[in-house]
Amino acid sequence: MSYTVEKVASENAIVGEGPVWNTARQILHWTDIQGGKFWEFDPVTGINTQMHDGDFVAGVGVNAPGGLAVGTWEGVKLWRSDDDWVWLHQGDVEGRSIKLNDVTTGPDGSLIGGTGHLDSCALMRFKPDGTAEILDDGLGLCNGMGFSPDLSTFYSTDSVERVIYQWDHSPTSGELSNRRDFTRIDSSLGIPDGMTVDAEGFVWSAVWYGGVVIRFDPDGKEERRVEIPAAQTSSAMFGGKDLNELYVTTASFGSDGTKSGMEPEGFDMSTYRGGDLFRVKLDIQGKPEFQTQFKWPAST
Repeated sequence: MSYTVEKVASENAIVGEGPVWNTARQILHWTDIQGGKFWEFDPVTGINTQMHDGDFVAGVGVNAPGGLAVGTWEGVKLWRSDDDWVWLHQGDVEGRSIKLNDVTTGPDGSLIGGTGHLDSCALMRFKPDGTAEILDDGLGLCNGMGFSPDLSTFYSTDSVERVIYQWDHSPTSGELSNRRDFTRIDSSLGIPDGMTVDAEGFVWSAVWYGGVVIRFDPDGKEERRVEIPAAQTSSAMFGGKDLNELYVTTASFGSDGTKSGMEPEGFDMSTYRGGDLFRVKLDIQGKPEFQTQFKWPAST
């Protein structure tokens, strides 16, 4: 299959990540983790506006009571602007550092985040009632997460192990159980990074180093690939008024030739890595993202 791939924003993002479609505003939020920025892309005007400069932001969730829930390397905050925000969580959860590498929103209004760049990483859930818990531990590098349309399945990614896990998820209690492999990415292609789930329950995983987003069926079998003209494809999200436009973030990290040790054998160190935001129009629909339900303190 061939697709028309558009470059819609060029920001030279160090680690472009965290795309989230805001259905109400019809814009895309996306981040540069290690650049300490996030933007709003408006597909009507084609303008990409920087909204934040500071914390290393792993991702955001649209917060129903207002603003955004923002996952960072320092913790989780509620944010309206760089002059109007408040911390929800800082430090650690059950002794595990809140150094978030990716986030998603849950059907219960929680923010689910996975940590990264630690000796041992963990998957965490931050609930609207102010509590937080560890969902999984002992991981290499947490990345893409998502839910099946019927909410019976939750997916999470460990990039170091090159695996996407599949969990049983209770729509009523939110409990996760029975973790098992959903699919693994061959080391010759790259490592699985961010992901999303479409309306048919197929999983789209961006493969860092592979310059590709792969669509897997609910049994974990590859169904198609969408090639992107940047090697470090980092995440994907459906957007547009019909949710049939796949937005793909990419990263320029390592463009100076510095090796991470995770490169596939024979990887061309001089290849274009990315840093741009791309869009691909498809005949497949995504599904709306959940919103967090964090209340702002009365004083704000």
